[in-house]
Amino acid sequence: MDIRTFPLGPLETNCYVATVGNAAIAVDVGGPPEAVARFLKEKGCSLEAVLVTHLHCDHLYGVGELARTFGATVFAGAADAPLLDTELGKGGFMGLPLVPPFEWEPLGPGELLLLGQPCRVLATPGHSPGSLSFHFPKAGVVFVGDLLFYRSIGRTDFEGGDYEALLNSVRESIFTLPPDTVVYSGHGPATTVGGEMRHNPFFSEFAR
Repeated sequence: MDIRTFPLGPLETNCYVATVGNAAIAVDVGGPPEAVARFLKEKGCSLEAVLVTHLHCDHLYGVGELARTFGATVFAGAADAPLLDTELGKGGFMGLPLVPPFEWEPLGPGELLLLGQPCRVLATPGHSPGSLSFHFPKAGVVFVGDLLFYRSIGRTDFEGGDYEALLNSVRESIFTLPPDTVVYSGHGPATTVGGEMRHNPFFSEFAR
């Protein structure tokens, strides 16, 4: 699996494009998707799906356009649907622009087949009620959105946030993955499960 990172939108949200052969998925298209579309077309890729880790506006700005351009289905956590009726989801929060409308399918925990391999959909609430993480065991990667960052965690002071739920999601759903699993976050650099278990101040000996 080849993974490319495109920081997009007003908050430079990490949009990830994962490809295997000529098949592709995109995760969290948070801004104008021209660079992503150009990359996919140059590689001759078909876009199987657009995965959304959570329905906050800074992860959504380019979702509809990219999905329509390539005829892809958008998947997001069912429990986040109410956010789309708030400024946090539809835009306007902190002066951010409005999100262009898009069609999407609600998703819960389970398993999808994407890029010819299993994708485990993990319910990881805390940053938002319906936050999802997408784990590809064969590739050894997990896309976590704003659940977990390099040496930090996501905010929980937004509507629907829950600090204890977030810590529990990380411990039960992410830290149970193999330590060498690469963690791709919604902002900032990638990290690993083992690195965060050892050094993240919210979970290491510094938190005890």
